[in-house]
Amino acid sequence: MTDTRPTTLAQENAAILAKDPNWWRQAAVYQIYPRSFADANGDGIGDLPGITSRIPYLAELGVDAVWLSPFYPSALADGGYDVDDYRDVDPKLGTLADFDEMVAALHASGIRLIVDIVPNHSSNRHRWFQEALASPKGSAARDRYLFHDGAGPDGTEPPSDWKSMFGGSAWEPAGDGQFYLHLFAPEQPDLNWANREVRDDFLTTLRFWADRGVDGFRVDVAHALAKDLTYPLRSHDELEEMKLVTDGSHPLWDREELDEIYAEWRAVFDEYDPPRIAVAEAWVEPSRRYRYALPTSLGQAFNFDLLRANFDADEFRAIVDHNIQSVAVTGSSNTWVFSNHDVVRHATRYGLADDPGQEGEVGKRWLLHGGPASELDAALGLRRARAATLLMLALPGSAYLYQGEELGLPEVADIPDAERQDPTFFRSPGVEVGRDGCRVPLPWTTAGSSFGFGADGAHLPQPSWFGAFSVEAEGADPDSTLHLYRRALALRRELQGAEELTWRRHPSGADDVLWFERPGGWQSITNFGASSVDLPEGEVLVTSAPLEDGRLPSATTAWLRG
Repeated sequence: MTDTRPTTLAQENAAILAKDPNWWRQAAVYQIYPRSFADANGDGIGDLPGITSRIPYLAELGVDAVWLSPFYPSALADGGYDVDDYRDVDPKLGTLADFDEMVAALHASGIRLIVDIVPNHSSNRHRWFQEALASPKGSAARDRYLFHDGAGPDGTEPPSDWKSMFGGSAWEPAGDGQFYLHLFAPEQPDLNWANREVRDDFLTTLRFWADRGVDGFRVDVAHALAKDLTYPLRSHDELEEMKLVTDGSHPLWDREELDEIYAEWRAVFDEYDPPRIAVAEAWVEPSRRYRYALPTSLGQAFNFDLLRANFDADEFRAIVDHNIQSVAVTGSSNTWVFSNHDVVRHATRYGLADDPGQEGEVGKRWLLHGGPASELDAALGLRRARAATLLMLALPGSAYLYQGEELGLPEVADIPDAERQDPTFFRSPGVEVGRDGCRVPLPWTTAGSSFGFGADGAHLPQPSWFGAFSVEAEGADPDSTLHLYRRALALRRELQGAEELTWRRHPSGADDVLWFERPGGWQSITNFGASSVDLPEGEVLVTSAPLEDGRLPSATTAWLRG
């Protein structure tokens, strides 16, 4: 008889991964911004071999999957989200062989891989766009993008007064009386998703990466692909007034045609066993988010509600309730997130001077522009971030973690202007500093020219205080944020149950204490108030900060069982 049992750990893990089509429902997903994670060749830029070298760290951390931000060939006009070739690896980051090795190593460690796909726009260096610029008006090459005749008496004015998300006009002259649309940087021309060739090419791209072992896709700007450029174009002010429309009629965002586009993607995902998964980045009204999470569509959509909330018990509870009810409609699962590559790290956001309302001046200034250290209570921010994250990890659904948050990394706010890279900074001088502060390369060691990131230096400057937040320093400290994440993620796997929770009322009647129970008898309790409170009965499994004489102090979460 032939022995068909797996003979290696890698084979065992591959077999396990293949048997669970619902792995994504409760997964802990770790976002890697590849240029800032680990640099294997010492050129100052993180790369795929660097990621592969750190897979043991990810396995010890206890994550179920990695979400890899763009690694494609790119001029880095927008951190890799300007893609030259959707089916290759940027030579600065490695090769397709390096990618295959990374996938195999992740899978051998029981970790799945989600890759970023950027379908709204290509790079202006993409072969299609270069062909479009060299082709006449009305050509098939131009129809892959969104070209429009200029306005004004001589056709030299932009077709409308639309603004780019990164500042300035959303239209760039093509040099022949036409302009092309770019909702983001000029180096990111928007694709025309009414064009069959565009749709088919992306289906080919999805299969290309799925065939290489990719387990899923994070869909960038998923709500923007379909557009209506019927003349006359609406004004910028009219578009602003339409931001809250929920009937699919906005010319640029969240249109009904997206249902057909993503139904085709779903058909591709379902060609595989287990089916490939997808999660939509869709900044739309919560009442519209469900469309992207339907099983006939992408299947899951980010909710950024906790990310945008204050550290406030009422806000947290309302957000949790709303999102649990929402996924009950779609049959999907929630996607909780506090930090990513686009926002100020939550250890910093929570350390701002108490600010009534997320649109208050202190919070708004920091979120958009960075801010002076005088407005930041770093210790309070980290304490609240630890408490909030422990609460989030207890919730039903998947948890998306951003590289470095497991170290409690704060935002790096004081990057010199000459060393910034984000197009937001360059297209809005003096207004927004951009997103570089959350993209600074990780510290792995307490000392060295790049704190262990690479051999010599890093592509964004690391501050002198980074060593205290390094993996080396925190690995040696049992009370560190890194140890808290490791402990919580290990317990989370043991304690997962059905995708539901039951709220409990604290005996004190305090409204600023959130206490809920999950199936199996384990509980999470968070004290948002200023004074310590009694803990419920049960075995204490983990706390985000030390207890005070057995009581739960302010800005602290505890997990209990029993």
